[in-house]
This record gives sequence, C-alpha cells and structure tokens, in this order.
Amino acid sequence: MKKLGFGIIGLGMIADVHAMAIKDLENGHLVSGCSRSEEGASRFASKHGCRSYTDLEEFLADPELDIVTIATPSGLHLDSAIAAARAKKHVIVEKPLEITKERCNRIIAECALNDVKLAGIFPSRYHEAPILIKQAIEQGRFGKIVMADAQVKWYRSQQYYDSGAWRGTWELDGGGALINQSIHAIDLLQWFMGDVKQVFAYTDTLAHERIEVEDTAVAVIRFTNGALGVIEGTTGAYPGFLKKIEILGTEGSVILEEESIIAWNFKHETAEDEIIRERFSHKTKTGGGAADPKAIGYHGHYKLFESCADAVLNDTPVELSGEQSRNAVEIIEAIYRSSQSGSFVTLPL
Repeated sequence: MKKLGFGIIGLGMIADVHAMAIKDLENGHLVSGCSRSEEGASRFASKHGCRSYTDLEEFLADPELDIVTIATPSGLHLDSAIAAARAKKHVIVEKPLEITKERCNRIIAECALNDVKLAGIFPSRYHEAPILIKQAIEQGRFGKIVMADAQVKWYRSQQYYDSGAWRGTWELDGGGALINQSIHAIDLLQWFMGDVKQVFAYTDTLAHERIEVEDTAVAVIRFTNGALGVIEGTTGAYPGFLKKIEILGTEGSVILEEESIIAWNFKHETAEDEIIRERFSHKTKTGGGAADPKAIGYHGHYKLFESCADAVLNDTPVELSGEQSRNAVEIIEAIYRSSQSGSFVTLPL
C-alpha cells in the first residue's frame, strides 16, 4: 500500500495528537513539521522522528509531502491553508476551519481552485456512539425530534489563557468558550439535527481576566426542522464536566456524555438496544478535555486522517469536507452577532 507523506504546520500541543495519529496510519507516514520557532521545530522533530522546518516555503516544497495538517492558532489557518493549496498539497485543518464563515469560504475556494482536497477536523464524528445516534436519527427512531441540546461546561484556569498571547483574542482565537472548546459539541449537534434557522444568545466574560472573548455563553436555537434547542458553553465551571448532547423526541431520547451513552430509550425497542446501553454506558476513557486540554485521545484523529488519505489515494470526496466544517463556525458566528446586537439572528449569514 502506498503511504502518503503528512506534514504538520504549527507545532503546539495539538500537533502531538496529530503526530501520534499519523504514525499509526497504514496509508500515511509523518514526514515533517513546521514552526516559526526554531526551538519548537527541533524539539518536535526529535520527539517524533521527522524533519523540521521554520520556513513554510521550504516545508511545502518537499516532494515527499502530500497532505498538510494545520494546527496553528485558529486565526492563522487561512494563510497556512492557502499556501498549502497553492503548493498543490491536500489540506486538513484543525477546528475551527477558520474564525468566520467568510474566511472559511476563502479556504474552500482556494482548495477548489488548486484541485486539492480539503477536510476539517472534528474527531468526535468518528467515535462509535455519535455514529450510532446519527444512524438512529436517519432510521426515524426518535419520532418527531422536539429538542436538541449541547452542554460544554469545562474549566480552564487563568494560567491557560495567560500561557499564550493568542489565547482569548478575537484576532487569533476567534472567540472563547464557544469557538475553541464548545465547537466539537456544536458540530455534532448540527450533524445530528441539520441546519439551524435562528439563534438568540447571551455571552459574557465571568470567570477570567485579561481576555477579550467570552468564557460563558447560552444560546437558544431553532432548527430548520422545527425543533428547539439550547447551547451552553463555559470554561469557568470547576472542575470541568464531560460534554453532553441530548436528542429528545416523541418516540425516543438519547443522552451522549463524551463517548458514553448514558440514556438510550426508544418506544419501539430492538434486540440491539440493550447491548448498546451496556456497551456504551462507560465508554469514555479520557477526561475529554473538560479540565485538561491534553487529556484527549487521538483515535478520532486517526480515523479521520485515515479516511482523508484513502480519499486522496482513491480520488474520492473526503467525508468531512470544508463545507461541512464551516457549519459550526457559522452557528457560532451567529451566536456572537446575536449577543452583540441583542437581537435574533437568522441563518444562513
């Protein structure tokens, strides 16, 4: 089997997760990493046994490089993605795809213009429990879904925000508890439920100092299918709790807590339902990033990278496209606009 060469732009904490996932691939291998910090690049290369670069142009010129994963601060994704696309490298971007819908659109257009594949990174979509929920929705097992909620009540210390000049800024973080932490749950919610029609929201900075962005947010949402929902996100809830998604319908309801299913109840039971309840009741094996951003697994990244490499090798569409990855960003942008204006915001923006 041909192995595609992967390289990583941006060598902070999440780059280690990318590297571990890539090194487990059968259809890919880690070639290099690129950072503006010479010390960071050398340290990463030594740790992961790959080449290191501090010059992006030199990094992208490597003929062994096929796919670039982008792990820079969120507001720098656009520049890296455009450079990679123009170098004819396929592009995988860590969440969020970018910090506004307009910037996401520019990445999508540039990749299309240069005929390279573009994927976003939402590893929760590759966990078994969310896939089961998605299948149950498609099978109509919930009846009429009346409510769908996402709760991300995490904790980040003041030190977390003080540790990087980009953290907690509109320019490079793009926002706070919603776009940085809650976006995984928001992506799952819209993947399950479809388009959001309207939002009304409050956001505030209640638990931290010296940040420009929100650490607490609540949004009421109406989906295009008529269901109502609530999105709650904070980084001020000590000690931090696993993210939770609830899908509630007239014939069934499910509650997902990180990778565990803590409620799976349907009016019309099948033989598999009890097996699902037993198998997934204690599925979560990590802290899910609720209190420690490093306390996450890399199996979702691994499955996503494997799928993207297969798409490149077989010239098929990627599963988690740029357009799909843009959806959560658009919802969050609408929430920010509602909070700032004090008005309902209707989507699409």
